[in-house]
Amino acid sequence: MQKLKINQDIRSLSEVRNGMTNFIKQVHDTKRPVIIIQHGKGVAVLLAVNEFEAMQEKIELLSDIQTSLNQLGKGEGISHKDAKEKVLKRVLK
Repeated sequence: MQKLKINQDIRSLSEVRNGMTNFIKQVHDTKRPVIIIQHGKGVAVLLAVNEFEAMQEKIELLSDIQTSLNQLGKGEGISHKDAKEKVLKRVLK
């Protein structure tokens, strides 16, 4: 996802409602989300599907990493040697 450009990517709900097709094209072309505001407050984000899926994958990976770090912190990890052996056994089957 590209970095947000405040003057182009924050739009009122009425603007988006009246020009939805244009904003969908903008999101697709720029790879940037559009932040939708109502009464001066953010209420929604318009985001391309592929960008949303990429975000989901990153969140899942980061969640897995955090789970692993928590397990290691509790002493539930295994040594590099043991992990390598387990992986090689699965790969070589």
